[in-house]
Amino acid sequence: MSEPISKNQLPTTDDEWRVRLTPEQFEVARKAGTERAFTGEYWDCHEDGTYTCVCCGMPLFSSKTKFESGSGWPSFYEPIDDTRVDEDTDRSYGMVRTEARCDHCGAHLGHVFPDGPEPTGLRYCINSASLRLIEDEA
Repeated sequence: MSEPISKNQLPTTDDEWRVRLTPEQFEVARKAGTERAFTGEYWDCHEDGTYTCVCCGMPLFSSKTKFESGSGWPSFYEPIDDTRVDEDTDRSYGMVRTEARCDHCGAHLGHVFPDGPEPTGLRYCINSASLRLIEDEA
């Protein structure tokens, strides 16, 4: 697996991000958008591997912690490391939720809810457009 992009090499403007990302990836990861449920590449993916940030390549989630939530988005019960995913209060759309962001580059990933399985009881509900799966080698 390749290393994440170093912080001093990350794009700094929207135009630079648009060159690196598809329009949907840009809207979701850089502008805190949301893909429609049951439409993303990874919502029903069962391959083994590591889910990395689409913007910077930071490893975020293991397929070992992915579970079927029925929500239509990839769901995980914990990140690879607690320091990889920042959590902030999101008050958009008249709701109060916990937003999940990549700690390395600030990309919007999705939201965290307290209705996941054991051992954490958390559901990291993540947009496929914010992720890239690096499949395990056979």
